[in-house]
Amino acid sequence: MSQQWPRTFWIVRHGQSAGNVARDAAEANGLSAIDIAERDIDVPLSPLGREQSVALGHWFGELPPARRPEVVITSPYVRARETTRLVMQSSGLDRHKVRVRVDERLREKEFGILDRLTVLGIHERYPELAAQRGHVGKFYFRPPGGESWCDVILRLRSVLEMVTREHNGQRVLVVAHQVIVNCMRYLIECMEEHEVLALDRQGDVPNCGVTSYEHDPLSDSLVLDLANFVAPLREAGAPVTVEPDAPAAPKP
Repeated sequence: MSQQWPRTFWIVRHGQSAGNVARDAAEANGLSAIDIAERDIDVPLSPLGREQSVALGHWFGELPPARRPEVVITSPYVRARETTRLVMQSSGLDRHKVRVRVDERLREKEFGILDRLTVLGIHERYPELAAQRGHVGKFYFRPPGGESWCDVILRLRSVLEMVTREHNGQRVLVVAHQVIVNCMRYLIECMEEHEVLALDRQGDVPNCGVTSYEHDPLSDSLVLDLANFVAPLREAGAPVTVEPDAPAAPKP
């Protein structure tokens, strides 16, 4: 039977972004809105996020050549693309040998009218939506103009189908966002709603944290190897950050 999965599959959250920093400042000062000018897609890495990305790249570069990524698939958001670029540069991965793909299906969860609002701002401006979210739960709640976790999972199913079809037997690195990491785990590990929400409650996905899977030839499945692995950052002396990913209030 032919192999249906990548040999190794890494999922990495981008480095700390300027949006993370702005959100922290808004929450700390009790503000309703997050002060950031860019569209969410255009929010860049913070200086710390760049440091984290370089540290992660050094870790990939220290892997034996036969274990390094052969394909990199990144979210189109600037913070993810910057992370990818810095990882590639600091790891020594050759763009002529490593295929880099940008895939819009890996974009962050869309928050619609709740975008750029703090928790306080959502309760002040949209109390009915805050109550609905509390009743329905984050897995199924879809804000006007935005997405639920189920919506994100639906687009990620086609990403995994593409990966199995075009990159089976290869070593594939995905660079994306916090919700993408958790929803990918939901799909690969065949979780149910309560399981992925329990995973989410354990804590935020660290910036530049690595979750990886290795192919098991007996079952032709992916087996979890690392989960939110941050040793590369600690070894390089780069601070570990676990702030929520997007400039929107309810933890995605």
